Amino acid sequence: MRPAYWLRAKRALARRDPTLAAIMRAHAGVFLVRRGEPFMTLARAIVGQQISVRAAQSVWDRFLQRAPDVTPAQVLALEHAALRACGLSARKAEYIADLAQHFADGTLHVQHWPEMDDEAVIAALVQVRGIGRWTAEMFLIFNLLRPDVLPLDDLGLQKAIRGAYFNGRRATPARMRRLAANWAPWRSVATWYLWRSLDPVPVEY
Repeated sequence: MRPAYWLRAKRALARRDPTLAAIMRAHAGVFLVRRGEPFMTLARAIVGQQISVRAAQSVWDRFLQRAPDVTPAQVLALEHAALRACGLSARKAEYIADLAQHFADGTLHVQHWPEMDDEAVIAALVQVRGIGRWTAEMFLIFNLLRPDVLPLDDLGLQKAIRGAYFNGRRATPARMRRLAANWAPWRSVATWYLWRSLDPVPVEY
């Protein structure tokens, strides 16, 4: 189901930013969709850290063969070697197992996250091994459907901004942040369409 704010955000962004308006027209009819439970979203984001979308999808497909329901219990039932056999690095296998343990123990208060602001959710998530700001931001966008997240550490977003606004030339984080100020309070939506300019098929988190 499309987020309630999506069409309103698109209209506002199209009025302010002709470049973004053209990207949105080229990818009409697609929109952000929540995928799965919080544990699944976070596990999928860990898989995707610092590798290409295509490589992440390949690893994830193999992971699903081992843990098709993507529950903490299924992950905890797997040996470390089984996680590694999915194509996970030793460190990512540890991170996903540790995340599963946090969920199993109830030490992550998932039920409170919808009422917490973005920075508070990020602060809670980065206490877990293997979850940094980028992973937490992916969770905010793809699971909590927060409308105004700007994941400037995302390599895809950086590449899309360079291509769309700077003729492929490098842009500093400060310059990209200034550009993105025009997209607030809909920076998640702008980010999502900029990703589409690189890959029309939405990544699933």
